[in-house]
Amino acid sequence: MEQNNSNNSLLAEIEELRQQLEEATDTIQAIRTGQVDALVVKDTDGHQLYTLKTADQTYRVFIEKMNEGAATINREGIVLYCNTRFALMVDAPLEDVIGMPILSFVPEKAKEKLQALIDDSWEDDCKKEITIKDGGEKDMHCLFSCTTIELDSGTALSLIITDLTILKATEKELKLRNEQLEEARSVTESLNESLEATVKERTHDLTISREHFKLLTNNIVQMTWTNLPDGNVNAYNQRWYDYTGLDFAATGGFGWTDLIHPDDLAETAAKYTASLQSGEMFEVENRYRRHDGVYRWHLNRSQPLRNDEGEIIFWVGTATDIEDQKREMERKDEFIGIASHELKTPLTSLKGYLQLMAAYKKEELPAAIKNYVTKAGGSLNKLQSLINDLLDVSKIKAGGLEYNIADVNVNHLIGLCMENAMLMYPHFAFSSHAGQNYIIRGNQERLEQVLMNLVNNAVKYSYVNKTVEIDTARHGNYVRISVIDKGIGLSHDQKNKIFERFYRVEDKKNMASGLGMGLYISHEIIQNHKGRIGVESEPGKGSTFYIELPLAEG
Repeated sequence: MEQNNSNNSLLAEIEELRQQLEEATDTIQAIRTGQVDALVVKDTDGHQLYTLKTADQTYRVFIEKMNEGAATINREGIVLYCNTRFALMVDAPLEDVIGMPILSFVPEKAKEKLQALIDDSWEDDCKKEITIKDGGEKDMHCLFSCTTIELDSGTALSLIITDLTILKATEKELKLRNEQLEEARSVTESLNESLEATVKERTHDLTISREHFKLLTNNIVQMTWTNLPDGNVNAYNQRWYDYTGLDFAATGGFGWTDLIHPDDLAETAAKYTASLQSGEMFEVENRYRRHDGVYRWHLNRSQPLRNDEGEIIFWVGTATDIEDQKREMERKDEFIGIASHELKTPLTSLKGYLQLMAAYKKEELPAAIKNYVTKAGGSLNKLQSLINDLLDVSKIKAGGLEYNIADVNVNHLIGLCMENAMLMYPHFAFSSHAGQNYIIRGNQERLEQVLMNLVNNAVKYSYVNKTVEIDTARHGNYVRISVIDKGIGLSHDQKNKIFERFYRVEDKKNMASGLGMGLYISHEIIQNHKGRIGVESEPGKGSTFYIELPLAEG
Protein backbone atom coordinates (compact mmCIF):
# COMPACT_ATOMS: atom_id res chain seq x y z
CA MET A 1 0.00 0.00 0.00
CA GLU A 2 2.82 2.33 0.89
CA GLN A 3 4.59 1.39 -2.32
CA ASN A 4 1.56 2.46 -4.39
CA ASN A 5 1.36 5.76 -2.55
CA SER A 6 5.04 6.41 -3.24
CA ASN A 7 4.61 5.71 -6.97
CA ASN A 8 1.54 7.92 -7.16
CA SER A 9 3.42 10.72 -5.42
CA LEU A 10 6.33 10.39 -7.79
CA LEU A 11 4.06 10.47 -10.81
CA ALA A 12 2.38 13.59 -9.47
CA GLU A 13 5.71 15.33 -9.03
CA ILE A 14 6.75 14.36 -12.55
CA GLU A 15 3.52 15.72 -13.94
CA GLU A 16 3.99 18.95 -12.01
CA LEU A 17 7.52 19.33 -13.32
CA ARG A 18 6.30 18.67 -16.86
CA GLN A 19 3.70 21.38 -16.54
CA GLN A 20 6.29 23.79 -15.14
CA LEU A 21 8.61 23.04 -18.07
CA GLU A 22 5.83 23.65 -20.56
CA GLU A 23 4.95 26.89 -18.78
CA ALA A 24 8.62 27.99 -18.83
CA THR A 25 8.91 27.16 -22.52
CA ASP A 26 5.68 29.03 -23.30
CA THR A 27 6.86 31.94 -21.20
CA ILE A 28 10.20 32.18 -23.00
CA GLN A 29 8.43 31.97 -26.38
CA ALA A 30 5.92 34.61 -25.29
CA ILE A 31 8.68 36.94 -24.13
CA ARG A 32 10.63 36.29 -27.33
CA THR A 33 7.65 37.12 -29.53
CA GLY A 34 6.52 40.07 -27.43
CA GLN A 35 3.31 38.50 -26.15
CA VAL A 36 4.09 39.18 -22.45
CA ASP A 37 5.72 42.04 -20.60
CA ALA A 38 7.05 40.19 -17.57
CA LEU A 39 9.41 37.43 -16.54
CA VAL A 40 9.46 35.38 -13.33
CA VAL A 41 12.92 34.30 -12.17
CA LYS A 42 13.57 32.17 -9.10
CA ASP A 43 16.50 33.27 -6.96
CA THR A 44 17.60 32.83 -3.35
CA ASP A 45 14.73 35.04 -2.15
CA GLY A 46 12.18 33.06 -4.08
CA HIS A 47 10.40 33.88 -7.34
CA GLN A 48 10.90 37.43 -8.62
CA LEU A 49 8.74 39.17 -11.30
CA TYR A 50 10.64 41.33 -13.80
CA THR A 51 8.64 43.79 -15.95
CA LEU A 52 9.91 46.54 -18.32
CA LYS A 53 8.21 49.72 -17.29
CA THR A 54 8.15 51.12 -20.87
CA ALA A 55 8.16 47.81 -22.72
CA ASP A 56 5.63 47.25 -25.40
CA GLN A 57 5.46 45.03 -28.41
CA THR A 58 6.80 47.70 -30.81
CA TYR A 59 9.91 48.16 -28.66
CA ARG A 60 10.58 44.43 -28.48
CA VAL A 61 10.12 44.01 -32.22
CA PHE A 62 12.65 46.81 -32.75
CA ILE A 63 15.12 45.12 -30.41
CA GLU A 64 14.57 41.82 -32.14
CA LYS A 65 15.22 43.26 -35.61
CA MET A 66 18.31 45.36 -34.82
CA ASN A 67 21.76 44.30 -36.13
CA GLU A 68 23.39 44.62 -32.70
CA GLY A 69 23.07 42.04 -29.97
CA ALA A 70 20.94 43.10 -26.97
CA ALA A 71 20.73 41.55 -23.51
CA THR A 72 19.43 42.45 -20.06
CA ILE A 73 21.05 41.04 -16.91
CA ASN A 74 20.40 41.29 -13.21
CA ARG A 75 22.97 42.01 -10.52
CA GLU A 76 23.98 38.37 -10.45
CA GLY A 77 24.82 38.57 -14.18
CA ILE A 78 21.94 36.31 -15.21
CA VAL A 79 20.52 36.99 -18.68
CA LEU A 80 16.94 38.11 -18.18
CA TYR A 81 16.38 38.85 -21.87
CA CYS A 82 18.29 38.78 -25.16
CA ASN A 83 17.44 39.18 -28.83
CA THR A 84 18.04 36.67 -31.58
CA ARG A 85 21.11 38.55 -32.85
CA PHE A 86 22.92 38.04 -29.51
CA ALA A 87 22.08 34.33 -29.53
CA LEU A 88 23.59 34.07 -33.03
CA MET A 89 26.70 35.94 -31.91
CA VAL A 90 27.34 33.46 -29.06
CA ASP A 91 26.37 30.42 -31.16
CA ALA A 92 23.62 29.25 -28.77
CA PRO A 93 19.84 28.71 -29.08
CA LEU A 94 17.82 31.61 -27.72
CA GLU A 95 16.16 29.49 -25.07
CA ASP A 96 19.57 28.34 -23.83
CA VAL A 97 20.82 31.89 -23.40
CA ILE A 98 18.05 33.36 -21.24
CA GLY A 99 18.59 32.42 -17.60
CA MET A 100 22.30 31.74 -18.08
CA PRO A 101 25.17 33.85 -16.66
CA ILE A 102 26.43 36.38 -19.20
CA LEU A 103 30.02 35.41 -18.38
CA SER A 104 29.41 31.93 -19.74
CA PHE A 105 29.31 33.33 -23.28
CA VAL A 106 32.81 34.81 -23.40
CA PRO A 107 36.19 33.00 -23.42
CA GLU A 108 38.17 32.67 -20.19
CA LYS A 109 40.59 35.45 -21.03
CA ALA A 110 37.67 37.90 -21.42
CA LYS A 111 35.64 36.97 -18.30
CA GLU A 112 37.59 39.22 -15.93
CA LYS A 113 37.39 42.15 -18.33
CA LEU A 114 33.62 41.73 -18.83
CA GLN A 115 33.01 41.38 -15.06
CA ALA A 116 34.92 44.60 -14.42
CA LEU A 117 32.80 46.34 -17.07
CA ILE A 118 29.55 45.09 -15.50
CA ASP A 119 30.66 46.14 -12.02
CA ASP A 120 31.52 49.66 -13.23
CA SER A 121 28.34 49.99 -15.28
CA TRP A 122 26.04 49.71 -12.24
CA GLU A 123 27.45 53.09 -11.19
CA ASP A 124 27.75 54.78 -14.58
CA ASP A 125 27.28 54.03 -18.28
CA CYS A 126 30.36 52.28 -19.66
CA LYS A 127 31.76 50.94 -22.92
CA LYS A 128 34.55 48.49 -23.58
CA GLU A 129 35.81 46.20 -26.32
CA ILE A 130 35.54 42.53 -25.35
CA THR A 131 36.12 39.32 -27.31
CA ILE A 132 33.11 36.96 -27.18
CA LYS A 133 34.66 34.37 -29.49
CA ASP A 134 38.24 33.19 -29.33
CA GLY A 135 39.14 32.34 -32.90
CA GLY A 136 42.75 33.46 -33.16
CA GLU A 137 42.91 35.63 -36.26
CA LYS A 138 39.11 35.33 -36.50
CA ASP A 139 38.20 36.55 -32.98
CA MET A 140 34.85 38.31 -32.73
CA HIS A 141 35.67 41.65 -31.22
CA CYS A 142 32.60 43.42 -29.84
CA LEU A 143 31.83 46.71 -28.19
CA PHE A 144 29.77 46.27 -25.02
CA SER A 145 27.72 49.37 -24.20
CA CYS A 146 26.15 49.10 -20.75
CA THR A 147 23.48 51.21 -19.09
CA THR A 148 21.09 50.61 -16.20
CA ILE A 149 17.34 50.33 -16.72
CA GLU A 150 14.50 50.17 -14.22
CA LEU A 151 12.28 47.10 -14.14
CA ASP A 152 9.23 46.55 -11.96
CA SER A 153 11.28 44.34 -9.74
CA GLY A 154 14.26 46.65 -9.57
CA THR A 155 17.27 47.86 -11.50
CA ALA A 156 18.74 45.76 -14.31
CA LEU A 157 21.67 46.26 -16.69
CA SER A 158 21.07 46.61 -20.44
CA LEU A 159 23.88 45.55 -22.78
CA ILE A 160 24.14 46.47 -26.44
CA ILE A 161 26.75 44.31 -28.15
CA THR A 162 28.13 45.68 -31.49
CA ASP A 163 30.16 43.36 -33.72
CA LEU A 164 33.47 45.12 -34.51
CA THR A 165 34.86 42.37 -36.78
CA ILE A 166 34.56 44.39 -39.99
CA LEU A 167 35.77 47.53 -38.25
CA LYS A 168 38.78 45.67 -36.85
CA ALA A 169 39.58 44.22 -40.30
CA THR A 170 39.29 47.70 -41.76
CA GLU A 171 41.55 49.11 -39.06
CA LYS A 172 44.05 46.33 -39.72
CA GLU A 173 43.94 46.99 -43.48
CA LEU A 174 44.23 50.71 -42.82
CA LYS A 175 47.22 50.12 -40.59
CA LEU A 176 48.82 47.99 -43.29
CA ARG A 177 48.10 50.65 -45.89
CA ASN A 178 49.55 53.31 -43.63
CA GLU A 179 52.68 51.24 -43.16
CA GLN A 180 52.92 50.77 -46.93
CA LEU A 181 52.29 54.48 -47.43
CA GLU A 182 54.99 55.32 -44.93
CA GLU A 183 57.37 52.94 -46.68
CA ALA A 184 56.47 54.47 -50.06
CA ARG A 185 56.93 57.94 -48.59
CA SER A 186 60.34 56.94 -47.31
CA VAL A 187 61.30 55.52 -50.72
CA THR A 188 59.93 58.63 -52.45
CA GLU A 189 61.86 60.85 -50.10
CA SER A 190 65.03 58.89 -50.84
CA LEU A 191 64.39 59.08 -54.58
CA ASN A 192 63.64 62.78 -54.31
CA GLU A 193 66.94 63.39 -52.55
CA SER A 194 68.72 61.35 -55.22
CA LEU A 195 66.84 63.25 -57.95
CA GLU A 196 67.72 66.59 -56.40
CA ALA A 197 71.37 65.58 -56.33
CA THR A 198 71.17 64.42 -59.96
CA VAL A 199 69.37 67.61 -61.04
CA LYS A 200 71.95 69.68 -59.23
CA GLU A 201 74.75 67.79 -60.94
CA ARG A 202 73.06 67.94 -64.34
CA THR A 203 72.31 71.64 -63.87
CA HIS A 204 75.97 72.22 -63.13
CA ASP A 205 76.95 70.21 -66.21
CA LEU A 206 74.37 72.06 -68.30
CA THR A 207 75.67 75.39 -67.09
CA ILE A 208 79.21 74.40 -68.06
CA SER A 209 78.01 73.10 -71.46
CA ARG A 210 76.06 76.30 -72.05
CA GLU A 211 79.09 78.43 -71.21
CA HIS A 212 81.24 76.27 -73.49
CA PHE A 213 78.67 76.69 -76.26
CA LYS A 214 78.54 80.46 -75.76
CA LEU A 215 82.33 80.66 -75.73
CA LEU A 216 82.50 78.60 -78.92
CA THR A 217 79.80 80.50 -80.82
CA ASN A 218 81.12 83.89 -79.77
CA ASN A 219 84.58 83.09 -81.11
CA ILE A 220 83.82 81.68 -84.56
CA VAL A 221 83.72 83.75 -87.73
CA GLN A 222 80.14 82.79 -88.56
CA MET A 223 77.06 84.45 -87.18
CA THR A 224 74.96 81.84 -85.36
CA TRP A 225 71.42 81.67 -84.06
CA THR A 226 68.90 79.26 -82.57
CA ASN A 227 65.20 79.30 -83.31
CA LEU A 228 62.18 77.47 -81.91
CA PRO A 229 60.06 75.00 -83.95
CA ASP A 230 57.63 77.82 -84.83
CA GLY A 231 60.48 79.82 -86.41
CA ASN A 232 60.99 82.45 -83.72
CA VAL A 233 64.69 83.16 -83.19
CA ASN A 234 65.51 83.03 -79.46
CA ALA A 235 69.30 83.56 -79.40
CA TYR A 236 72.24 84.99 -81.41
CA ASN A 237 75.98 84.91 -80.85
CA GLN A 238 78.08 88.03 -80.32
CA ARG A 239 79.23 88.01 -83.94
CA TRP A 240 75.63 88.75 -85.03
CA TYR A 241 75.34 91.80 -82.76
CA ASP A 242 78.76 93.06 -83.89
CA TYR A 243 77.81 92.72 -87.57
CA THR A 244 74.28 94.16 -87.39
CA GLY A 245 74.91 96.75 -84.68
CA LEU A 246 71.49 95.88 -83.23
CA ASP A 247 70.35 94.18 -80.01
CA PHE A 248 68.05 91.19 -79.51
CA ALA A 249 64.99 93.36 -79.01
CA ALA A 250 65.35 94.61 -82.60
CA THR A 251 66.26 91.32 -84.30
CA GLY A 252 64.74 88.57 -82.11
CA GLY A 253 61.70 86.57 -83.24
CA PHE A 254 61.34 87.42 -86.94
CA GLY A 255 63.14 90.78 -86.70
CA TRP A 256 66.03 89.40 -88.77
CA THR A 257 63.89 89.68 -91.91
CA ASP A 258 64.35 93.46 -91.83
CA LEU A 259 68.10 92.98 -92.43
CA ILE A 260 67.77 90.89 -95.61
CA HIS A 261 68.14 92.51 -99.00
CA PRO A 262 64.65 93.06 -100.50
CA ASP A 263 65.59 91.04 -103.60
CA ASP A 264 66.49 87.99 -101.43
CA LEU A 265 63.66 88.15 -98.88
CA ALA A 266 60.99 86.19 -100.77
CA GLU A 267 63.28 83.20 -101.52
CA THR A 268 64.67 83.20 -97.96
CA ALA A 269 61.22 83.28 -96.35
CA ALA A 270 59.90 80.53 -98.64
CA LYS A 271 62.82 78.17 -97.92
CA TYR A 272 62.71 78.99 -94.20
CA THR A 273 59.00 78.12 -93.98
CA ALA A 274 59.47 74.96 -96.05
CA SER A 275 62.23 73.73 -93.73
CA LEU A 276 60.16 74.41 -90.62
CA GLN A 277 57.32 72.35 -92.08
CA SER A 278 59.42 69.46 -93.43
CA GLY A 279 62.16 69.30 -90.79
CA GLU A 280 64.80 69.23 -93.57
CA MET A 281 67.97 71.36 -93.47
CA PHE A 282 67.50 75.05 -94.26
CA GLU A 283 70.01 76.43 -96.78
CA VAL A 284 69.96 79.65 -98.76
CA GLU A 285 72.30 82.37 -100.00
CA ASN A 286 71.23 85.94 -99.28
CA ARG A 287 72.55 89.38 -98.40
CA TYR A 288 72.48 90.82 -94.85
CA ARG A 289 72.73 94.54 -94.14
CA ARG A 290 75.76 95.42 -92.05
CA HIS A 291 75.71 98.11 -89.32
CA ASP A 292 77.15 100.61 -91.86
CA GLY A 293 74.36 99.90 -94.39
CA VAL A 294 76.46 97.68 -96.69
CA TYR A 295 74.93 94.38 -97.83
CA ARG A 296 77.18 91.31 -97.89
CA TRP A 297 76.44 87.83 -99.21
CA HIS A 298 76.02 85.02 -96.65
CA LEU A 299 75.43 81.29 -96.85
CA ASN A 300 72.73 80.35 -94.31
CA ARG A 301 72.37 76.79 -93.03
CA SER A 302 70.28 75.47 -90.16
CA GLN A 303 69.75 71.95 -88.77
CA PRO A 304 67.06 70.79 -86.31
CA LEU A 305 67.90 69.24 -82.93
CA ARG A 306 65.48 66.42 -82.06
CA ASN A 307 64.62 64.57 -78.84
CA ASP A 308 64.43 60.78 -78.39
CA GLU A 309 60.91 60.75 -79.87
CA GLY A 310 62.10 62.52 -83.03
CA GLU A 311 60.35 65.80 -82.16
CA ILE A 312 62.19 69.02 -83.01
CA ILE A 313 63.32 70.91 -79.89
CA PHE A 314 64.97 73.83 -81.66
CA TRP A 315 67.09 74.71 -84.72
CA VAL A 316 70.77 75.70 -84.81
CA GLY A 317 71.80 77.93 -87.70
CA THR A 318 74.89 79.64 -89.08
CA ALA A 319 75.40 82.50 -91.52
CA THR A 320 78.80 82.44 -93.24
CA ASP A 321 80.07 85.53 -95.02
CA ILE A 322 80.73 84.52 -98.67
CA GLU A 323 81.05 88.00 -100.14
CA ASP A 324 84.70 87.50 -101.01
CA GLN A 325 84.03 84.04 -102.46
CA LYS A 326 81.23 85.51 -104.56
CA ARG A 327 83.55 88.12 -105.99
CA GLU A 328 86.21 85.49 -106.68
CA MET A 329 83.57 83.35 -108.39
CA GLU A 330 82.56 86.29 -110.55
CA ARG A 331 86.17 86.86 -111.52
CA LYS A 332 86.54 83.15 -112.24
CA ASP A 333 83.40 83.19 -114.38
CA GLU A 334 84.75 86.19 -116.22
CA PHE A 335 88.05 84.39 -116.76
CA ILE A 336 86.27 81.23 -117.94
CA GLY A 337 84.24 83.24 -120.41
CA ILE A 338 87.30 85.02 -121.80
CA ALA A 339 89.43 81.85 -121.86
CA SER A 340 86.67 79.88 -123.57
CA HIS A 341 86.35 82.44 -126.32
CA GLU A 342 90.10 82.70 -126.71
CA LEU A 343 90.46 78.92 -126.90
CA LYS A 344 87.64 78.50 -129.39
CA THR A 345 89.47 80.28 -132.24
CA PRO A 346 92.70 78.20 -132.20
CA LEU A 347 90.62 75.11 -131.51
CA THR A 348 88.61 75.72 -134.66
CA SER A 349 91.84 76.18 -136.67
CA LEU A 350 93.32 73.02 -135.18
CA LYS A 351 90.23 71.05 -136.03
CA GLY A 352 90.42 72.33 -139.60
CA TYR A 353 94.07 71.29 -139.97
CA LEU A 354 93.27 67.82 -138.65
CA GLN A 355 90.44 67.47 -141.16
CA LEU A 356 92.82 68.52 -143.97
CA MET A 357 95.37 65.96 -142.83
CA ALA A 358 92.72 63.23 -142.72
CA ALA A 359 91.57 64.16 -146.25
CA TYR A 360 95.06 64.36 -147.74
CA LYS A 361 95.13 62.28 -150.99
CA LYS A 362 98.37 63.12 -152.85
CA GLU A 363 100.21 60.30 -151.23
CA GLU A 364 99.32 57.53 -148.82
CA LEU A 365 99.82 58.45 -145.18
CA PRO A 366 101.35 55.83 -142.92
CA ALA A 367 98.84 53.90 -140.81
CA ALA A 368 100.37 55.21 -137.60
CA ILE A 369 99.88 58.80 -138.74
CA LYS A 370 96.25 58.12 -139.63
CA ASN A 371 95.74 56.59 -136.18
CA TYR A 372 97.29 59.63 -134.53
CA VAL A 373 95.07 61.97 -136.55
CA THR A 374 91.97 59.99 -135.56
CA LYS A 375 92.91 60.05 -131.86
CA ALA A 376 93.76 63.74 -132.06
CA GLY A 377 90.32 64.34 -133.59
CA GLY A 378 88.61 62.46 -130.72
CA SER A 379 90.54 64.42 -128.10
CA LEU A 380 89.74 67.61 -129.98
CA ASN A 381 86.01 66.80 -129.85
CA LYS A 382 86.22 66.26 -126.07
CA LEU A 383 88.06 69.55 -125.66
CA GLN A 384 85.48 71.31 -127.80
CA SER A 385 82.70 69.82 -125.68
CA LEU A 386 84.38 71.12 -122.50
CA ILE A 387 84.83 74.56 -124.01
CA ASN A 388 81.20 74.61 -125.12
CA ASP A 389 80.16 73.76 -121.54
CA LEU A 390 82.33 76.57 -120.20
CA LEU A 391 80.79 78.97 -122.70
CA ASP A 392 77.30 77.82 -121.69
CA VAL A 393 78.10 78.44 -118.02
CA SER A 394 79.38 81.91 -118.89
CA LYS A 395 76.19 82.63 -120.82
CA ILE A 396 74.05 81.40 -117.92
CA LYS A 397 75.88 83.66 -115.46
CA ALA A 398 75.68 86.55 -117.93
CA GLY A 399 71.91 86.35 -118.21
CA GLY A 400 70.89 83.05 -119.77
CA LEU A 401 71.11 80.90 -122.86
CA GLU A 402 69.37 81.76 -126.10
CA TYR A 403 66.61 79.50 -127.39
CA ASN A 404 64.69 79.12 -130.62
CA ILE A 405 61.43 77.52 -129.55
CA ALA A 406 59.53 75.10 -131.80
CA ASP A 407 57.51 71.88 -131.61
CA VAL A 408 59.66 68.89 -130.63
CA ASN A 409 58.65 65.24 -131.08
CA VAL A 410 59.86 63.40 -127.94
CA ASN A 411 60.27 60.02 -129.69
CA HIS A 412 62.33 61.64 -132.46
CA LEU A 413 64.46 63.36 -129.81
CA ILE A 414 65.09 60.07 -128.01
CA GLY A 415 65.90 58.33 -131.33
CA LEU A 416 68.63 60.86 -132.14
CA CYS A 417 70.15 60.49 -128.67
CA MET A 418 70.03 56.67 -128.88
CA GLU A 419 71.84 56.77 -132.25
CA ASN A 420 74.56 59.09 -130.93
CA ALA A 421 74.95 57.06 -127.72
CA MET A 422 75.43 53.75 -129.57
CA LEU A 423 78.12 55.33 -131.75
CA MET A 424 79.89 56.93 -128.79
CA TYR A 425 79.64 53.95 -126.41
CA PRO A 426 79.70 50.74 -128.45
CA HIS A 427 80.36 48.62 -125.37
CA PHE A 428 77.07 49.64 -123.71
CA ALA A 429 73.59 48.22 -124.36
CA PHE A 430 70.96 50.94 -124.88
CA SER A 431 67.21 50.32 -124.93
CA SER A 432 64.18 52.56 -125.23
CA HIS A 433 60.55 52.10 -124.19
CA ALA A 434 59.14 55.24 -125.71
CA GLY A 435 55.39 55.67 -125.55
CA GLN A 436 53.10 57.61 -127.87
CA ASN A 437 54.27 60.56 -129.92
CA TYR A 438 54.34 63.32 -127.29
CA ILE A 439 54.84 66.84 -128.62
CA ILE A 440 56.47 69.52 -126.49
CA ARG A 441 57.54 73.12 -127.09
CA GLY A 442 61.28 73.69 -126.80
CA ASN A 443 64.66 73.96 -128.42
CA GLN A 444 65.62 70.70 -130.14
CA GLU A 445 69.39 71.17 -129.81
CA ARG A 446 69.31 72.22 -126.13
CA LEU A 447 66.98 69.33 -125.17
CA GLU A 448 69.22 66.91 -127.05
CA GLN A 449 72.14 68.37 -125.11
CA VAL A 450 70.33 67.71 -121.83
CA LEU A 451 69.40 64.14 -122.75
CA MET A 452 72.96 63.37 -123.90
CA ASN A 453 74.29 64.81 -120.63
CA LEU A 454 72.07 62.36 -118.72
CA VAL A 455 73.21 59.47 -120.94
CA ASN A 456 76.89 60.46 -120.56
CA ASN A 457 76.40 60.63 -116.78
CA ALA A 458 74.79 57.15 -116.73
CA VAL A 459 77.66 55.67 -118.77
CA LYS A 460 80.32 57.44 -116.70
CA TYR A 461 79.26 55.78 -113.42
CA SER A 462 78.26 52.32 -114.68
CA TYR A 463 81.32 50.13 -114.46
CA VAL A 464 79.83 46.64 -114.18
CA ASN A 465 76.29 46.56 -115.53
CA LYS A 466 76.67 48.36 -118.85
CA THR A 467 72.99 48.86 -119.65
CA VAL A 468 71.15 52.16 -120.03
CA GLU A 469 67.40 52.48 -120.58
CA ILE A 470 65.38 55.50 -121.75
CA ASP A 471 61.63 55.57 -120.95
CA THR A 472 58.81 58.05 -121.40
CA ALA A 473 55.55 58.40 -119.50
CA ARG A 474 52.86 61.02 -119.07
CA HIS A 475 52.45 62.74 -115.69
CA GLY A 476 49.43 65.00 -115.87
CA ASN A 477 50.21 67.78 -118.33
CA TYR A 478 53.88 66.81 -118.45
CA VAL A 479 55.86 64.12 -120.23
CA ARG A 480 58.62 62.50 -118.18
CA ILE A 481 61.77 61.25 -119.93
CA SER A 482 63.80 58.93 -117.67
CA VAL A 483 67.39 57.71 -118.14
CA ILE A 484 67.90 54.58 -116.03
CA ASP A 485 71.24 52.95 -115.19
CA LYS A 486 72.51 50.18 -112.88
CA GLY A 487 75.62 52.06 -111.77
CA ILE A 488 77.07 53.07 -108.39
CA GLY A 489 74.06 55.16 -107.35
CA LEU A 490 73.95 58.27 -105.18
CA SER A 491 73.73 58.96 -101.45
CA HIS A 492 71.13 61.36 -99.99
CA ASP A 493 73.71 64.12 -99.64
CA GLN A 494 74.96 63.61 -103.21
CA LYS A 495 71.41 63.82 -104.60
CA ASN A 496 71.04 67.25 -102.97
CA LYS A 497 74.22 68.56 -104.61
CA ILE A 498 74.31 66.80 -107.98
CA PHE A 499 72.90 69.80 -109.91
CA GLU A 500 75.31 72.34 -108.37
CA ARG A 501 77.94 73.97 -110.57
CA PHE A 502 81.31 72.16 -110.67
CA TYR A 503 80.02 69.38 -108.36
CA ARG A 504 81.33 65.90 -109.21
CA VAL A 505 80.49 62.61 -107.51
CA GLU A 506 83.62 61.34 -105.79
CA ASP A 507 84.49 57.77 -106.71
CA LYS A 508 87.90 56.72 -105.40
CA LYS A 509 87.89 53.41 -107.30
CA ASN A 510 87.20 54.94 -110.70
CA MET A 511 88.06 58.56 -111.40
CA ALA A 512 85.52 59.92 -113.89
CA SER A 513 86.45 62.76 -116.21
CA GLY A 514 84.61 66.06 -116.62
CA LEU A 515 84.30 69.44 -114.94
CA GLY A 516 81.00 68.81 -113.21
CA MET A 517 79.04 71.30 -115.32
CA GLY A 518 76.83 69.03 -117.46
CA LEU A 519 74.02 68.55 -114.93
CA TYR A 520 74.22 72.19 -113.85
CA ILE A 521 73.72 73.32 -117.46
CA SER A 522 70.95 70.73 -117.92
CA HIS A 523 69.18 72.08 -114.85
CA GLU A 524 69.29 75.63 -116.25
CA ILE A 525 68.04 74.50 -119.67
CA ILE A 526 65.08 72.56 -118.23
CA GLN A 527 64.15 75.45 -115.93
CA ASN A 528 64.07 77.76 -118.94
CA HIS A 529 61.71 75.26 -120.60
CA LYS A 530 59.39 75.59 -117.55
CA GLY A 531 60.11 71.97 -116.68
CA ARG A 532 61.59 69.95 -113.83
CA ILE A 533 64.71 67.81 -113.48
CA GLY A 534 65.40 65.33 -110.69
CA VAL A 535 66.98 62.05 -109.64
CA GLU A 536 65.92 58.91 -107.78
CA SER A 537 68.80 56.76 -106.56
CA GLU A 538 70.19 54.44 -103.90
CA PRO A 539 73.88 53.65 -103.36
CA GLY A 540 74.85 50.47 -105.22
CA LYS A 541 71.48 50.16 -106.97
CA GLY A 542 71.81 52.65 -109.82
CA SER A 543 70.09 55.94 -110.61
CA THR A 544 67.14 57.26 -112.55
CA PHE A 545 67.59 60.82 -113.84
CA TYR A 546 64.45 62.33 -115.26
CA ILE A 547 63.21 65.51 -116.89
CA GLU A 548 59.58 66.62 -117.02
CA LEU A 549 58.48 69.00 -119.76
CA PRO A 550 55.03 70.54 -120.36
CA LEU A 551 53.08 69.05 -123.25
CA ALA A 552 52.26 71.32 -126.17
CA GLU A 553 48.66 72.56 -126.21
CA GLY A 554 46.28 71.36 -128.89
